Amino acid sequence: MNNRSFIRHYHAMLLPGIAFLLVFSVIPMLGIVIAFQDYQPTLGIFRSDWVGWENFQYMFDLPDSRTIFINTLSIASLKIVVGMAVPFVFALMLHEVMNMKFKRFVQTIVYLPHFMSWVILSGILINLLSLEGIVNQFVQWFGGHEIMFLQSNSWFRVILVASDVWKEFGFNTIIYIAALTSINTNLYEAAAIDGANRFQRLLHITIPGLLPTIILLATLSLGNVLNAGFEQILNLYNPVVYQSGDIIDTYVYRAGLLEIQYGLATAVGLLKSIVSFLLIAVSYMLAARFANYRIF
Repeated sequence: MNNRSFIRHYHAMLLPGIAFLLVFSVIPMLGIVIAFQDYQPTLGIFRSDWVGWENFQYMFDLPDSRTIFINTLSIASLKIVVGMAVPFVFALMLHEVMNMKFKRFVQTIVYLPHFMSWVILSGILINLLSLEGIVNQFVQWFGGHEIMFLQSNSWFRVILVASDVWKEFGFNTIIYIAALTSINTNLYEAAAIDGANRFQRLLHITIPGLLPTIILLATLSLGNVLNAGFEQILNLYNPVVYQSGDIIDTYVYRAGLLEIQYGLATAVGLLKSIVSFLLIAVSYMLAARFANYRIF
C-alpha cells in the first residue's frame, strides 16, 4: 500500500470526528444570533424581532448581574487554587510511602470519586450535611448546634470547593506522581551523600523538578476561571443560597429554560464564551512562554 492510500485511510478515520464536531459544535453556533433578537420560539430565528445590543444592556442593568459574575470568579478561582495545592501536597506525601501495595490502594481509593457523577455525589452530600446527617450528629456530640450547611451563604462556597477538591484531587494527584517519576533518582542519592535530609531534598530537588508541571497546570487552568461547576451547583443549590452560589451557568439555565428568556440567556452565554476564549488564548501563550508547552 503506497503513501497516498495511507493518507486516504487516515483522512477517512477523521471523518466521524469531523462530522461530530460539525453537527454538535459548529452548526449550533449559528444560534448565537438569538442573543441579538427578541427570540420567540413560534417565530423562529428568521422572523423574530432584531433588538441589537438590547439583551446585553439589559444583562448589565440587572441588579443580580454583579453578584453572579463575582460568584463565578470567586468559586472558580478557589477551586483552581485549592484544587492544585491539595493534590500537590498529597502527591508529595504519597511519594514518600515505601509500601507499594498500600500506595496503589490509596491511589485507587482517592481516584474513584472522579468517575462518579455529581448527581450521585450531590445525593451523598445532601444526606451527610442534612440536619439529621452524620456531620450534624458529630457537631452535636461535641456540644455544638445543628448547622443548615446547604442553606447557609457562609458555608455554601466552602462546601462547593471542598467537595470539588474531594472529587478531583485523586485524578490530579496522578499527574504530579507521573512528574515525580521523571526526576532523576541520582540527584537524591547525591544529596543524601552530601548530608541533605528529607526536607532539604524535597525543597531543593523535588519541588524544582515539579515546577514546570505546576506552571503548566496553573496557566492552562486560567481557561476555566469562568467555569465554576454547573452540574455540581445545580444539584446542590437552592434559592436561599443564590447570593453566594448563583453563577453564570445556573443563571443562564434559569433564564433560558425556566423563565423562557432565550435572548437574555444566549447573550450571557455568548459573553462568557468570548471571555473564556480570550482566557484560553492567554493561558496557552503563558504555557508556551513559561512551560514550553505547545500544541502547534
